[in-house]
Amino acid sequence: MFLSQLYLRDFRNYNQQHLKFDQNLNLIIGANAQGKTNILEAIYLLGTGNSHRTNIDSELINWNKDNFYVKGELIKNNQNYQLEVNYQGRTKEIKVNSNKLQRMSDLVGYLNIVIFSPEDLTLVKGSPSQRRRFINLEVSQVSSYYKHLLTEYRKILKQRNNLLKEIGENNTPQHMLQVWDQQLIDIGSKIIKRRLEAIDKLSILAKLMQRKITDGIETLLLKYDTKLQVNTNSSTQEIKEEFKKELKQKRKREIEHGVTKVGPHRDDISLIVNNINIRKFGSQGQQRTTALAIKLAELEFMKAEIGEYPILLLDDVFSELDDKRRFQLLKVIQNKVQTFITTTHLNQLQSFNNEYKSFKINKGSVIEG
Repeated sequence: MFLSQLYLRDFRNYNQQHLKFDQNLNLIIGANAQGKTNILEAIYLLGTGNSHRTNIDSELINWNKDNFYVKGELIKNNQNYQLEVNYQGRTKEIKVNSNKLQRMSDLVGYLNIVIFSPEDLTLVKGSPSQRRRFINLEVSQVSSYYKHLLTEYRKILKQRNNLLKEIGENNTPQHMLQVWDQQLIDIGSKIIKRRLEAIDKLSILAKLMQRKITDGIETLLLKYDTKLQVNTNSSTQEIKEEFKKELKQKRKREIEHGVTKVGPHRDDISLIVNNINIRKFGSQGQQRTTALAIKLAELEFMKAEIGEYPILLLDDVFSELDDKRRFQLLKVIQNKVQTFITTTHLNQLQSFNNEYKSFKINKGSVIEG
């Protein structure tokens, strides 16, 4: 798949801009704070419906304007798609081939994206919520059913938490929890099962990437970290039984605190390098290598799931990687993944000999080269 064109109107610091991209490598060059990342943000928006930098849509509007519009032309599986995001009056409208989508989440899966930026080091050393967000987006892009499960689970979790608070504060009868317990177990177990399967595949790919980057010195293992006594071989029914058992054990504490303490919303991913927890004990260099290996594994995972490589967005990562890691990254993506790289200097790409298209950015103006 590849994004052939991008049109921006009043988006961030761009008044009106029409860009045509190379099918392989696109370099976005310029000094800091000129608008390089804004282009990647617009592409990410077309893939997910959200920004990767803010949860506030109004922040994406150009100064002194009241709306923004982003359109992209996508070629995927030899079919053409027109993706549009229009924000006006606190309302965000999303269209695919001129057809309005009823839910923003329905956009996910058209334009598949892997993004890597310096902030993605938090995937390794950040909070569990960041790793849950990573696996949720990864699986949602290749499975509309998983995306539906997440939406339903969040609704159930909110209702169950409200009831837990009522029981704790107003002595509401506990038997009313039974309905929400069953729904939480049914949907949550399916989410956990799908995550276990995905992380098992990602772990194999990440292990290969880590060994490539480190010349076989380091071995990376990804492990789904849950309170339930389950593994990849566990059936959905076995997961349900464990879930039910754990909920029963935590019932008193849940009522005391007014929150659900068991389920996929509390789980994490452990990252183990040479039998060491890299999040707690790894050096910064090892953490960077691990983050890179996971991102490269994402590419191969999506290729295996949907039959095509996703689009790769690399936001100023070359300043964070040494020559060896840059070389390995470029070697993996060469001539097979449409890639967008933001950089301040072309000398960071001296080891890359392939053709590319360049876009020089200066205060929201673009010169194509």
